Amino acid sequence: MLTAFRDGFQSVFGARVFSKDFLPVVEAAAQAGITHFEAGGGAMFQSPFFYANENSFDVMDAFRKAAGPDAELQTLARGINVVALDSQPRDIINLHARMFKKHGMTTIRNFDALNDVNNLIYSGKCIKEAGLKHEVVVTMMELPPGCTGAHTAEFYIGVLKKILDSGIPYDSVAFKDASGTSTPQKVYETMKAARQLLGNDVKIAFHSHETAGTCVLAYKAALEAGADQIDLSMAPVSGGTCQPDILTMWHALRGTDYNLDIDVNKIIKLEDMFKDALKDYFMPPEATKVEPLIPFFPMPGGALTANTQMLRDNKLMDKYPDVIAAMGEAVAKGGFGSSVTPVSQFYFQQAFNNVMFGPWNKIAEGYGKMVLGYFGKTPVAPDAEVVKIAQEQLKLEPTTKDPMDINDANPKKGIAPAKAALEANNLPVTDENIFIVASCGDKGIMFLKGEAKVGVRKEEKKEQAPAAPKVKHDAYTVSVNGKPYGVKFLPNGQAEVNGTAYKIEVKTGTAAAAAAAPTITGGPETLHDVISPLPGLVLRILLNPGATVAKGETVLVMESMKMETPINAPVAGILASIPVKQGDQVQAGQVLAVIKK
Repeated sequence: MLTAFRDGFQSVFGARVFSKDFLPVVEAAAQAGITHFEAGGGAMFQSPFFYANENSFDVMDAFRKAAGPDAELQTLARGINVVALDSQPRDIINLHARMFKKHGMTTIRNFDALNDVNNLIYSGKCIKEAGLKHEVVVTMMELPPGCTGAHTAEFYIGVLKKILDSGIPYDSVAFKDASGTSTPQKVYETMKAARQLLGNDVKIAFHSHETAGTCVLAYKAALEAGADQIDLSMAPVSGGTCQPDILTMWHALRGTDYNLDIDVNKIIKLEDMFKDALKDYFMPPEATKVEPLIPFFPMPGGALTANTQMLRDNKLMDKYPDVIAAMGEAVAKGGFGSSVTPVSQFYFQQAFNNVMFGPWNKIAEGYGKMVLGYFGKTPVAPDAEVVKIAQEQLKLEPTTKDPMDINDANPKKGIAPAKAALEANNLPVTDENIFIVASCGDKGIMFLKGEAKVGVRKEEKKEQAPAAPKVKHDAYTVSVNGKPYGVKFLPNGQAEVNGTAYKIEVKTGTAAAAAAAPTITGGPETLHDVISPLPGLVLRILLNPGATVAKGETVLVMESMKMETPINAPVAGILASIPVKQGDQVQAGQVLAVIKK
């Protein structure tokens, strides 16, 4: 299967690609003899809405047209999470399968990051009832050194046996290693045992990444042990954090009993076309290389660059080495769910919080809900102290309930609240729009209202602007939170502000104490600035200027690294102004609101 147009984009560009740039290459790939494409799912469903200002359903329709009517188009689903980070109720899981069938897909590869087979039963049934092929998945990775208790060949075959015993309807079986860390020997043992268990008639696919530098070896081991299919990509989105290149694997198999059945000269021309189509895109350096330390912090390629792109958005890329170094502990204490979305994102978010706020001082919601059982059963019990901290911070009790039962009972999840949100925003109520809102939340609404912003990174030609003429002023109008002040510098070491003289001292740079001071006193009233604690996106504004606000009341909600952070009032008073709007990207220390006490 050619993964370039889903996993390739996700692993290299964080899935931020315009469809107009790659659809001609899809058509050319079909003409070159490619018949099996990974055509969407995973981050490639949300990212068009979040970053490219495109409708993913429209992209899927166009992909089908480009690939031709007979191509097998496969998408990726996360069990009960389908294509979101959060788990979903049954009505949305069912709607997912019907919508993807409607928009041209033929197969859904369906996995659960916790290898909790219960999370695959209903979703697999929905996929088959929608008329799609179901490729059921066992997820793999290598545990960080020193950790034991799961992720052995015996563990994976145990999961496969549970799948067979559960009666999940399936057409094929895939073993998916998103971090590319499973040792080739373990891959061989797992595939060999799976072939013995499944017999000769069931298709077995093996999926991995080149991030650790061992994927070609692992693919060859899988084939020798009985796998039928491996997943490959194309330059410039091959190798590194993605799958090996078609040409690389073609070369690795020369002289063996295996071949890829390709016209290598057509593939060379196709890759030249693909490179040209993507030549203007920013290529993250971390996406193009093997990382020998990946086995110590198993970060999937598809999550690695998605996270580094968000770090760049928020001007936090300098924190990346520290966050990665902290990820091993998050894995070790989290119950050993496979490092694949959404669990890989939970690991990274918790590592990010541990770096930004101190170890375990702030539990990421997804990570906390995972260790408390709200996404299903982890392979081993999470660290008891971390579970206790998560319970206290999230104010949730540990649970063994079926996550779908919990979600079905949640009035904020499902078709009904998504429909209500569409109606409240005067948007068309269609099955597609309902699913967009259910899986993309507020950002889905922003897209449908035409308020989404483009976040695709392309290289820009920088032209040096002419230097502005230097003008000497001794009088200025300075606006603070929208309120203008007339400031005139006097020759005697004073400044006149709105007609009143003050003694002043001006120094180069910003003193730490001055930068931290959030309060401005002027006349009979005191204004308190509500400061952003970290960079991020203004996701929701809950109050309007003029509203009475209590101390600790949430004024707005920010999103950073796919985590929501409520911004609460530091004092009680009247909300004087909100100098930001929904969808704004803000920096740490920026004023988000002003409260008049």
